Amino acid sequence: MTASSPSIRVTDLSYSVAGRELLSKLKFHLQSGEMLAVLGRNGAGKSTLLKHLTGELGKSGVELFGQPLRDIKPAEAAKRRAVLPQQTPLSFAYEVLDVVLLGRIPHGQRETVQDRAIAAACLERVGLSGYETRDVLTLSGGEQQRVHFARTLAQLHGVIGERVLLLDEPTASLDLAHQHATLRLARELCREGVGVLAVLHDLNLAAQYADRVLMLAEGHVIACDHPAVALTPESIRTAYGHEVLVTQHPCLNCPLIVSAS
Repeated sequence: MTASSPSIRVTDLSYSVAGRELLSKLKFHLQSGEMLAVLGRNGAGKSTLLKHLTGELGKSGVELFGQPLRDIKPAEAAKRRAVLPQQTPLSFAYEVLDVVLLGRIPHGQRETVQDRAIAAACLERVGLSGYETRDVLTLSGGEQQRVHFARTLAQLHGVIGERVLLLDEPTASLDLAHQHATLRLARELCREGVGVLAVLHDLNLAAQYADRVLMLAEGHVIACDHPAVALTPESIRTAYGHEVLVTQHPCLNCPLIVSAS
């Protein structure tokens, strides 16, 4: 994690629908080279927050790379900010490599030999080397998610300067081994200088891989700190309405959360 200015800064972000406040005066930041895990029960405001960071629900209260998000053209933002949604439905039988090549669109209108080499290298990073000519619709849900992860890698490849990757429940459709492989790769990206913000449901994955966790409850920030500080029985009770025990992982230098009931 670097000491440079934040890649993302959120200040007094509020959002309401039909009189119901979904986000209330959120304030936090994401540094380059940092992984920030966003936690909270269903309906806590995680997806709503992510839609603000992408500009889908509005651009006030959000700065990207030191500029107000509203002042950045979407095409320019796409060169340095990649997004992996929970689901990316495909209706046509694209070859896997062609899906990954979609990530190169922000960098030029014409596909090059170099673009194809980049896409193939990104598939290798997600463990799908040899899948280039496969029909993406024949893959499992988890494999499709990894293809789209490779697409985001291709989008950020070779970019000079700050980069941000937004992940919305990236482990949801993956088996245990690929959950850890995905988050290890996210950590590799952090070491390469990418700021990674990941919405996660698994508290123990957040404790193991995140530099900091941002915990939401009913649209409010109730904790934003290192996992060992933020993940307490009290904060988890407030966020999830469930009693837990928090101890030290026997093998890793991070908290271990287990249900108390």
